Amino acid sequence: MNAAINLNDSFLSNRRFYDDKNYPRGMSRSGDYSISEVQILETHGVALQEIANGTREPQTEAEIRFKGVCDGIYQAESKIEKTWLKYQNKVLTPRQFHTLFGSRKVDDDGDSAPAEDLDLD
Repeated sequence: MNAAINLNDSFLSNRRFYDDKNYPRGMSRSGDYSISEVQILETHGVALQEIANGTREPQTEAEIRFKGVCDGIYQAESKIEKTWLKYQNKVLTPRQFHTLFGSRKVDDDGDSAPAEDLDLD
C-alpha cells in the first residue's frame, strides 16, 4: 500500500484532540512532539483514536491502512501513522522516576547495607 495519505478526506473530525490527563499543559508544551506532530494530533487525534480503538470504522484506504498499522499488520510509514504510534508509546509507557537517593547506604568501611537494615532513629 502507498504510504502517502490524503488528509483532505481521511481522519476527519469535528473537534480538536486534547489529552488533559497526560498533557495538562498541552502537548505542544510537553517537549515530546514536534510542531507538525502536535498539529497532526490536535487536528486528527479524535479520528485516529476512534479508528484505533474500533469505535469508528475506517472509510478510506488511508484509514484502513492506519487501522492495520494499529493492529500490527503493517509497519508505520506515513507521518500520521508514526505520530500516532509515538503518542501511544508516550502515554502507555510509564514514565521513569529518578531519585538522588538509592536503596543502599555505604558504611564507613566501604560495605553497603540494605536500606531496610538501617536504624533511622
